[in-house]
Formats: sequence, C-alpha cells, structure tokens
Amino acid sequence: MRIGIGYDVHRLVEGRPLILGGVSVPYQRGLLGHSDADVLVHAVMDGMLGALALGDLGKYFPDTEASYKDVSSLKLLERVKTLCLAKGYNVVNVDAVIIAERPKLAPYIQAMRENIADVLAVSVDLVSVKATTTEGLGFCGSGEGVAAQAVVLVAQV
Repeated sequence: MRIGIGYDVHRLVEGRPLILGGVSVPYQRGLLGHSDADVLVHAVMDGMLGALALGDLGKYFPDTEASYKDVSSLKLLERVKTLCLAKGYNVVNVDAVIIAERPKLAPYIQAMRENIADVLAVSVDLVSVKATTTEGLGFCGSGEGVAAQAVVLVAQV
C-alpha cells in the first residue's frame, strides 16, 4: 500500500462556471484554469500521482495542450486511474477537503463523492469529501480563490 497527498488552488473569477467534484455549483464566479479548474478532482489526481511517485498534473496535462482546454477534470481523473492501474495499483480510499468561504457546499457533497467514486470504480463509502472555511482568513477566506487537499491510499491490484 502507498499513500499520497494532493493539493490544488484556483482563483475565483467572473464568467466561469464553478465545478467541484464534477458538479456544477451555482455561484456568481467560477475557477480560473485551462481545464474546468476543478480543484477537488485535481487534488485527488495529485494524491494518486504522488502515491506512486509519478510526478504532477502538469507532466501529464500541460496547460499548453489545446485538447485540455475546458476539459472535464473527471475525464482527466479517468486517465490518472489508468496510469495507476498500469503500475499495478488501484485506489483504496480518498479523503478530501475543499477550502472555500462561499458558496456553501453541503448540498453538493454527495454528488461530488458519487462522481469521484464512479470514475475510480470504488464504493461511494470509500470517498470522503468535506468542506471547510478559513473563518475569513487568507485568499480562500477573502473569496479570492478555492483550495482543496486530498489524501489517497492505493494498493497493489
């Protein structure tokens, strides 16, 4: 078994949808990025890659590659899963947290868990997604951006 930690941050901007865990969350701003900028899924992928010492997201999905423009991060997660399987590993469980002052995410957490579990082909009870605030502190607290962290356990198939 191996464990990895993932972290991602994106700036909130006007004119973009807010996508978290593959869920479109109603909000007046969305995350800026080359893909859909889904910080939650990016953190999960980062944790998976880290667990197997495979490098970071930019190595596999460079922001200079036109085919990744506005792509769903769930599609990228599927590709990272394939990389893990090629190394002989599968995800055992995921524990993730989204750090955002607004919007309130509780109504969307279950759908996020289900989306990630579906792509990883694991039971939804093996995918934990939580949301927290920073009590108004820092870039997340001021509403400038959203961050996510994930810990991912993988095991040999």
